[in-house]
Amino acid sequence: MRYAAPPLEDLRWRAPVEPLHTGTVEKATRFQPVCLGIGMHYPDYSHDEDCLFVNVWSPANATPRSKLPVWIFIQGGGYVSLSNANWNGAEVVQKSGHNIVMVNFNYRVGLWGFLASERVREDGDLNAGLLDQRMLMKWVKEHIASFGGDPDKVVIHGASAGAGSVAMHMVAYGGRNDNLFVGAMAESVFFPAQPFVPELEYQFDRVIRQTGCSKVARPKQIACLRSKDVAALQASNYAQPFPGRSQPPMPLFYWTPCIDGDFLRDLPYTLFRRGSFVDVPVLFGTDTDEGSLFAPNTATQPEVADFLANNYPKLTPNDTAAILALYSPPLPLLPGHAPWFPTASRAYGEATFTCPSDNVLNHLHAFTELTDSLFVYRYNVLDDDNLALGIGVPHLFEAAAIFGPDNIGPTAARPSYKTYNAPMVPVLMAYWISFVRTLDPNIYRVKDAPKWGVWGEDMERLVLETGNVRMESTPQDERARCQFWQGLGDVMEQKQ
Repeated sequence: MRYAAPPLEDLRWRAPVEPLHTGTVEKATRFQPVCLGIGMHYPDYSHDEDCLFVNVWSPANATPRSKLPVWIFIQGGGYVSLSNANWNGAEVVQKSGHNIVMVNFNYRVGLWGFLASERVREDGDLNAGLLDQRMLMKWVKEHIASFGGDPDKVVIHGASAGAGSVAMHMVAYGGRNDNLFVGAMAESVFFPAQPFVPELEYQFDRVIRQTGCSKVARPKQIACLRSKDVAALQASNYAQPFPGRSQPPMPLFYWTPCIDGDFLRDLPYTLFRRGSFVDVPVLFGTDTDEGSLFAPNTATQPEVADFLANNYPKLTPNDTAAILALYSPPLPLLPGHAPWFPTASRAYGEATFTCPSDNVLNHLHAFTELTDSLFVYRYNVLDDDNLALGIGVPHLFEAAAIFGPDNIGPTAARPSYKTYNAPMVPVLMAYWISFVRTLDPNIYRVKDAPKWGVWGEDMERLVLETGNVRMESTPQDERARCQFWQGLGDVMEQKQ
């Protein structure tokens, strides 16, 4: 179903608007196109600029009087693509005893969602992709009762960039509570560099050069871009080196949210540190080896330094030297990988996912009035195929257990979830469903599953491991490394 008008032509790089009322019944029996991501060829039958669609799964017998809790899932993809499109919510609805409504949706990414410049602000809106997400939440507020959902019992849940988006909605508009959600779940909070608008003028300049709009007078440049066809703009939707970096490989995440002074009034960490956030129960967590799917197969220390600088271009040689010292000596070798891959993997994973989560949680703990509602996990389910590939317990490996291994795409889940890791599926699904229903993962947890304790001074978290689910305190060495990354916050544009 459409939740917003097609963001085409004059609606490009503007906040989403209500779809036109057609006066007819629209068939909503198949998935619609997903938003165009970075580096995709156009045309593509499964992706398009016209992509602001929402999917809803609800019990067949639900009515507006059902008042069921609502689970909104925000996709990841690093803000440059949508990696978790159209995940099937039918199983979690069924396993909840038909006591929830599940929602997922598309939002603009890459150039289409995060092109930034004062020229965009002058005749448009910055962070259009985040505004799409906010529009979806308002759509749920207005319409979810028709599907049996309770608009006052909405939990938002994101994976990777979706998890980073969850954090940003908590601090949006300076932490203003618009009563759009009552709880927040985040798998692997993703905080890349999040620049201020003046730092991103170079991206806009590149796009107008590549599309032939650079010779147009400044006030008309955004109009020139809006006049271009989809293929011409999509041809500029690709990764390029950050300023000061010229050699490959390209940055992993070229387009990201910017600090626009409105939706994001400062760097997200700064807002959390000030206590400027919507105070709701949270369920946050990360995987043991967050960086293993992103790190290059580095053979030397200089290659590690180059990789980090290519993705966080304000890092100086002194900064990368300090990082290498922190992560030395090299970690044990992993199958199929060069000697310094484990170091690159751990450093990037902690800088970009693990430590953002830990540090946000510490800020939440310092200010929240809900100290008994901070639920944190470390996912450590071992899979033989992953171990053989040398990637350990990688980014978002828990997703298949949360939604069911048949529901997140044909290649996303490992076969072990149907064999020796199968016992973890009902455990995770029950914890997550319980949080959606009650804002507490313990109420409807499976029989004999341990009680999930809360994050406190010792940074306690639940370890999710096949046959050994348990609580642990965050190790001191991880805490020290996260304090180190916090000290680099200004340089990383993750100021904390």
